[in-house]
Amino acid sequence: MTPSLLPAPARSWLRPLGWTLALTAGALLVAVAGLMTGTRSLTPSALVSILLSPDDRIDSILVWTLRLPRSLAAFVGGAGLGVSGFLLQTLTRNPLAGPGLTGVSSGAVAAIVFCFVFLPRLSPACYPLIGMAGGLAAAVVTFWIAHGPSGRSRSLHLALGGISVSMLLSAVTTYIMMRSGAQVKSLLFWLSGGFQGRSWSHLAYMTPWVAAGIAGALVCRRVIGLMTLSDEAAAGMGIRLAFWKPVLLVLAVLPVAGVTPVAGPVTFVGLVSPHIARFLKPGGPGWTIGFAATIGGFTTVAADIVARTVALPRELPVSIVAALVGGPVFIYLIQSKSLAFRGEAAT
Repeated sequence: MTPSLLPAPARSWLRPLGWTLALTAGALLVAVAGLMTGTRSLTPSALVSILLSPDDRIDSILVWTLRLPRSLAAFVGGAGLGVSGFLLQTLTRNPLAGPGLTGVSSGAVAAIVFCFVFLPRLSPACYPLIGMAGGLAAAVVTFWIAHGPSGRSRSLHLALGGISVSMLLSAVTTYIMMRSGAQVKSLLFWLSGGFQGRSWSHLAYMTPWVAAGIAGALVCRRVIGLMTLSDEAAAGMGIRLAFWKPVLLVLAVLPVAGVTPVAGPVTFVGLVSPHIARFLKPGGPGWTIGFAATIGGFTTVAADIVARTVALPRELPVSIVAALVGGPVFIYLIQSKSLAFRGEAAT
């Protein structure tokens, strides 16, 4: 057998780098397909001309004002949710953890709906902070329930606690909506989850929160790699759990706080993206974070395109499409026993 001409450290980077390029190229191709499809279809040559030389024609306005910012918002939102799910699964060591199961999404939604109905003069610029506060509060309550009297958290208790908190907050949200009067149509549209009508301003509004969560996760990748093992092992390696667990929780909630005010509760993406990322065996927590972000963005862009084209001129909620596409993948991971939580080297 002919030995490889590349040293071992270089070879270890080739596989995750190849997957990263492939996933990025796939997301780009899906986004380009989304720019060409819709109520008014475009040819590839026409799209290239519009992207290179924008003007005041209807096709140019359609691409630059409606489709392009919407696709970018879907990718950024999905990337943030993918990383949020990865951090929550790492923090809890529960393969079923995610923004939905831990109550983070429900807490953010309930807090934003409350302010939208009862504090109408509050600036929408405050909604990410409000969503972050609500998501953190819901997550803290879920973890408190999961620990129970014994002081030790179990996966089953976390799942049951998260479901209980989510159901309670969903009931509170429904009650507030019943009190909202004429505002209920706007709330229902937002709660369905999606990126319809999202503009450049929405993208700029959401991106800093998602970028902060992803960048913070990458900075903490060595700590994250150690925390996938066990509390005892991480503490033995010098990790201060009392400090790092709240830090990772905040980093997990940051993307949800940014995405929820713009797109509503987009479900399932944050749950399945980290598992697909681990299934590809990226070779370290830093690569896993990148994979989870890219897969989350790819999944959300693809789901958004299907949601706005499959039932023209109507649109479907993105969460429904994401669940229909990702559900079979999740079932496959369960059947292939790839859903078990595995530790990663702190590289």
